[in-house]
Amino acid sequence: MTQESEPIKNKEPMKKAATNGAQGAKGYTAQGIQVLKGLEAVRKRPAMYIGDTATRGLHHLVYEVVDNSIDEAMAGYCDHIHVIIGEGDTIKVIDNGRGIPVDMHKDEGKPALEVVLTSLHAGGKFDKGSYKVSGGLHGVGVSCVNALSEWLKAEVRRDGKIYQMDFERGALVGGLQEVGECPEDQTGTTITFKADHEIFPELVYSFETLRGRLRELAFLNRDLKIVITDDRNEKEREETFHFEGGIVEYVRWLNESRQVICPQPVYFEGEKDGVQVEVAMDYNEGYSEALFTFANNINTTEGGSHLSGFRAGLTRTVNAYANSSGLMKKDMSSLTGDDVREGLTAIIAVKIPEPQFEGQTKTKLGNTEVKGQVEALVNTYLGEYLQEHPKEAKGIINKCIAASQGREAARKARDLTRRKSALDSAALPGKLADCSSRDPAECEIYLVEGDSAGGSAKQGRERRFQAILPLKGKILNVEKARLDKMLGNDEIRTIITALGTSVGAGIFDITKLRYHKVIIMTDADVDGSHIRTLILTLFFRHFREVIEQGYMYIAEPPLYRVKKGKTEIYAYSDAQKDRLVEEMGGTKGIYVQRYKGLGEMNPDQLWETTMNPDSRTMTRVMVDDAAEADHIFTTLMGDEVEPRRRFIEENAAQIKLEDLDI
Repeated sequence: MTQESEPIKNKEPMKKAATNGAQGAKGYTAQGIQVLKGLEAVRKRPAMYIGDTATRGLHHLVYEVVDNSIDEAMAGYCDHIHVIIGEGDTIKVIDNGRGIPVDMHKDEGKPALEVVLTSLHAGGKFDKGSYKVSGGLHGVGVSCVNALSEWLKAEVRRDGKIYQMDFERGALVGGLQEVGECPEDQTGTTITFKADHEIFPELVYSFETLRGRLRELAFLNRDLKIVITDDRNEKEREETFHFEGGIVEYVRWLNESRQVICPQPVYFEGEKDGVQVEVAMDYNEGYSEALFTFANNINTTEGGSHLSGFRAGLTRTVNAYANSSGLMKKDMSSLTGDDVREGLTAIIAVKIPEPQFEGQTKTKLGNTEVKGQVEALVNTYLGEYLQEHPKEAKGIINKCIAASQGREAARKARDLTRRKSALDSAALPGKLADCSSRDPAECEIYLVEGDSAGGSAKQGRERRFQAILPLKGKILNVEKARLDKMLGNDEIRTIITALGTSVGAGIFDITKLRYHKVIIMTDADVDGSHIRTLILTLFFRHFREVIEQGYMYIAEPPLYRVKKGKTEIYAYSDAQKDRLVEEMGGTKGIYVQRYKGLGEMNPDQLWETTMNPDSRTMTRVMVDDAAEADHIFTTLMGDEVEPRRRFIEENAAQIKLEDLDI
């Protein structure tokens, strides 16, 4: 989670430049052409290399260094990585790989270590003799980290010696130093750095965020042990990840709060033309699919050819077995792709010598040959599994048939409710106080807990662009309900109708979303938190693109009103309230009001503190780690009690909304 305050709108029009074409041409000379040398370009435009300079970009620095160690692991030379978050939010990454070479580079005339750390597009990824398969594509990773760090220290252990190089903001300080000796069999690289505050306004690493990515890498590399340590607090936090079962254990972890159909996840692997393919999968009694794909350890969130191949192979193989075994219902011709993926958890991981990535974020695999390779692998090995495990096969086919019947029931429910105008966007629900604007980019809708708070919000809102939808009580927990039952819930139907996107595979249309800010506004108590979680579960399972497009927010109403004389200040936490009371001279003459619910606030107070775009603070909901989010939603909202009890016991003392990483 990241919090962002809504910026105050610029009320002054932009001034036109007072130059004409001729004057502009005279001023545009060779002196106006700026050449950025070495790592200057990275410091000038850091977002081009790491995405942004906010929280996500800051953590990306760690991933870039770790990825170098992962490449050593994939090449078979490294089996241990240790990531340490130190005091002052420094980062140290230690591996036991071969160690970055320190001998002189014949073309550059510098030690290879210096070339790797100071030159863009330099590294072992381009030499197939060094790395057959690599996660890094362009060789800009660790040099970018160097450029964007206040300081960086590289220590290399190889050939029985320890070498060191120091840098400040990408510039070499001194030179290559031999600082000690070590046993010849103790090799590896240690990179220690502190991100530059001039580049990153907020320099605080999240243990949970880093832990999620490192756990993922350990799942994907079965022979690798990864340790993460947080030394920033008095009480050290440390976790170790080592999964000998690899992606099979990944599937088990994702399904630990679900009842599964196969006692052991289905696993198969194969290699063709240098492309290695691994698949692990299992079905559960839930109603959502959880498919995660990777290429060279990169999380391909946009899918690509490996995902297309898996889906095609899965649909064909399940249909073939359902027909040949006689399990297919007589009134059914075939199962659709959506039918065979309901309740499916699967990991598809490929390793490719020359990966080609597409998409805006470069997370969609484009190698066309991979589709056929994955599809053939699924056809062969899944077909064999179904033949050899008739009990599990029957459970899978019955699950898919039930999904098909549920989908048909949902279609009939949609048709029926459309005839009643409940899902027709032309007939909006009566409880919705809509806004007058029809431009989704400026429109926002508040999903408000209760009629009382809804009444205050309706009176306090800016009617031109703010819509209010009061919700009565707690909505259905969709983690435990199929789509047809979900459509029978009045409150969920009003949300679907108000959004305008419809719901369901092949029907949901994000382009029809009527509001580009969907804001959850609930009371700051246990019931409010539960309602918020239920709504988040609904959106994560059925409207995920709303979250992924950055359209979902959580309102942050104040907890206290602190008043002394004519001065009124709102506090959003207990600590802020205590600080305000102290600043106002102690408790004498001070009135503190605790808001137990939104309904206790007057319309003008609700507008001033929570709804005014010029002064409010909202939390944007983002999916940073889909697998982690899927696991948490299932733990909190699923059928299995034991994982939820364990989660609460482990996290009750320190859990915060930001810790969910969704």
